[in-house]
Amino acid sequence: MRIVFMGTPDFASGILEAIVAENRHEVASVVTATDKAAGRGMKIQPSSVKLCAEKYKLPVLQPEKLRDESFIAALRNLNADMFVVVAFRMLPKSVWEIPPKGTINLHASLLPQYRGAAPINWVIINGETQTGVTTFFINEKIDEGNLILAQAVPILTEDNAGTLHDKLLDAGKNLVLETLKQIENGTFTETKQNLPINEPLKTAPKLSKEDCIIDWNKTAEEIFHFIRGLSPYPGAFARYKNKDGNESILKIFSADFVVEKHNFPPGIAHTDGKNFLRINCKNGFVFAKMLQLFGKKKMPIHEFLLGNKQFNEIQLY
Repeated sequence: MRIVFMGTPDFASGILEAIVAENRHEVASVVTATDKAAGRGMKIQPSSVKLCAEKYKLPVLQPEKLRDESFIAALRNLNADMFVVVAFRMLPKSVWEIPPKGTINLHASLLPQYRGAAPINWVIINGETQTGVTTFFINEKIDEGNLILAQAVPILTEDNAGTLHDKLLDAGKNLVLETLKQIENGTFTETKQNLPINEPLKTAPKLSKEDCIIDWNKTAEEIFHFIRGLSPYPGAFARYKNKDGNESILKIFSADFVVEKHNFPPGIAHTDGKNFLRINCKNGFVFAKMLQLFGKKKMPIHEFLLGNKQFNEIQLY
């Protein structure tokens, strides 16, 4: 088939790579976000998908507005059989209704659970033991179109958002290629999304900075999942007052936990200055393993404590 691919981050570029490598379908064009300033130097950076498209010398469209008439005309002129969307913006109907075989999306959860922008983070934050990838036809509502295929992926205790991202990407490559094959051959089936009967519908909204603050009033296991779900990006963090009395930030990227009864106030950190940094929480303790102070590099606990012995009895909030 002749397809147009739409996406922006690494997850999407991995799927584009798989489509190109299979060499079964012609990628007529790639649609991605406009180049943006990023990093400490705020240099203008192209998206991961744009870099992938340039690697394979694929035409690229970078519309600022998806409803722009010139952009829609350009899409129509491509005469694509279908559009494939992975981790992109919400498409207006004037875009997704263009191709005769429809517009499909790959979502990094088992729909209808975890609709939204950050499913990989939220499934771990909520302590799930299974997630997956789903392909579906796009319609007017975000992540609510008819389902095509799905593949489950287990979540291990040692997984974080980074390792789960890679597992879901691998599963997603196979799922998209199989979905395209079935649509090309006319052997696919589509199923309406039904809300779960015996469990609540869980969502995966975009994460803000405030969503990443650790709540030490929660249980040790909840905080453990929270840290995993935000590692390596955007990173769970706590605030504290440094020796100058100014507020600073401590990010925690990995941790262990112990459930134990105590009467200590939540958020107080204890350390021997050499081997451990233990923080009180609702029903036990969290032991930080990989940390980062604002403006510093990420460090394992032993290296961190060599230069940061001031964390004994400090209040994290």
